[in-house]
Amino acid sequence: MKKNTNKKYFNISIKVVIVILLSYVIYQQVFAKENAEEIWKNFLQNLTFDKIHWLFITAVLIPINWTFETLKWQVLIKDFEKLSFGKAYQAILSGITFSLFTPNRIGEYGGRILLVKPENNWKAVIATLVGSFSQLLVLLSCGILGLLLFIYLFLEIDQWIWLSIFFVGILFTFLMLFCFYNIDLVIPIVKRIPFAYKLRRFVKDVNVLRNYSSSILSLALLFSFLRYVTYTLQYFFMLQFFGIKVSIIKGLAGIATIYLLQTSIPLPPIWDLFARGQIALEIWGFSSENEIGILASTFTLWVLNLIIPALIGTIFIVRINVLQSLGYEKTNDKKDNV
Repeated sequence: MKKNTNKKYFNISIKVVIVILLSYVIYQQVFAKENAEEIWKNFLQNLTFDKIHWLFITAVLIPINWTFETLKWQVLIKDFEKLSFGKAYQAILSGITFSLFTPNRIGEYGGRILLVKPENNWKAVIATLVGSFSQLLVLLSCGILGLLLFIYLFLEIDQWIWLSIFFVGILFTFLMLFCFYNIDLVIPIVKRIPFAYKLRRFVKDVNVLRNYSSSILSLALLFSFLRYVTYTLQYFFMLQFFGIKVSIIKGLAGIATIYLLQTSIPLPPIWDLFARGQIALEIWGFSSENEIGILASTFTLWVLNLIIPALIGTIFIVRINVLQSLGYEKTNDKKDNV
């Protein structure tokens, strides 16, 4: 009885820590931000009848953005875990919650496994890694093309430098595609790692990579691309909402370049939004002098796509028996709530 009570309190403590950490990140990034008041005023100034449709469309795309991520994850875990779309969507949102207060968003993996069976936790982590790889492949491929277009439109450099970037980018993209479609080659590499025998469970679960056929990987890549298109459009719509006048071609080139640069700078969550803002100022500075509008576009999109889903994800986490999900407590077929 005492043991069960201790587990219950430990379970509750984990959830309290998660809520506190998330609250701290939100406070630091949203309320304690140096120019938060200016951004809020700018937001209200642009909340007019002739602009509100941009905000509305961006908000409508939030669930669509995460729907594509959910569908991708479902495809990658279907051979070992049968999750309904609703449960899979909850897992994705739970992952977002964890990702906000962990370096380089690695907490996303931990958040997702709370909705799968304990014996499939490592397999779910591997599936998430494959999904992240597919998203990274799309982001880098489109980012390289966007960067080349951005350089062509805004920067004066020697043609041979531009061509060098082009060929290196193409070579790098094809190399990543080869690795992605031959992802099962990771298995013998992992098994050769010194002391791999100490991670027998993980090494065994790596075999799930053998189940990924070219058609499954292509489907994951398609969902990654659709998601990329979705949040790229969201960013462009936010620029329009805040009065950053930029054509669709220049806008897409700039957005792709920003995402490419963001991906190249792994930072703790507390610095992530600051870095996004600084990169955005540099890129959009070629098209507009409206610095507050530029920062507000980046900030608002961050709140819509990450903060709101993270808050919803917290609700799901609170309802989950965390110890049971991680295999530290016996479970029936279904995971119980606390």
